[in-house]
Amino acid sequence: MRDDEPLDSEVSDSELVGQARAGDDSAMNELVRRHHAAAFRVALSLTKESDSAQDVVQDAFLQAFRALDRFRGDASFRTWLLTITANEARGQLRRSGRRRETGLDDAAPVHSEELDPSEAAVMSQESDRARRMMEQLPEKQRMSVSLRIDEGLS
Repeated sequence: MRDDEPLDSEVSDSELVGQARAGDDSAMNELVRRHHAAAFRVALSLTKESDSAQDVVQDAFLQAFRALDRFRGDASFRTWLLTITANEARGQLRRSGRRRETGLDDAAPVHSEELDPSEAAVMSQESDRARRMMEQLPEKQRMSVSLRIDEGLS
């Protein structure tokens, strides 16, 4: 069978798996077409987010196709794929739980370390006054005060 020929819908999943093991891309495409919706429903039921579910399904199909040689056929391909999908969704939930992502709408307000504008204005005025006073000091004393205040030296 050529890669660009459509597959007959009468071909069983086990036959498609055998063809996919042999490297037939059209067999892989047919398996995706047949089982994508079910895998998406499983992923969506666990992740509760469409984007996350799409990621899970993509990763599940990749894992399944990489592991086709280890597929024993004890269960149907669909059951095997949906198990991989559920495991991938659970893994993604565990990983995202560690990151503790929060949407911007749900996030608490961020408090600034900066002074409020009135305090900043007072500090600026006091800083200007101190600089004017320092300018009146002899150079050696001005250097000592500057090193103490600006550099934190003793």
